[in-house]
Amino acid sequence: MDKENSPDDAPTEMRLLPWVSDVGKPCYLVGAADGVIAGFADEVEARQLARARAALEEARGTLDEPAAGALALRLALGAAAQALTEVLRVAEGRVRRAD
Repeated sequence: MDKENSPDDAPTEMRLLPWVSDVGKPCYLVGAADGVIAGFADEVEARQLARARAALEEARGTLDEPAAGALALRLALGAAAQALTEVLRVAEGRVRRAD
């Protein structure tokens, strides 16, 4: 194998994954963009975006309900905050891949 086509010289892509480690650190995938882990990450992103849509719909419904109590508002805000965290991670990962 010649030096020009050596695997050691191949560009290394790092993909920010849509989850964090057990200690809250970002996780990255180094390697093939079309591998099994990348496909799994795509599926996780799709589920996170779907949950965000549902959380937004629920938060809007809770805010539109004049009788909603503090607990309902806290639960809706908590779900929306978690969804926003996940969506921001997805967006950051996609921006990095577009660069």
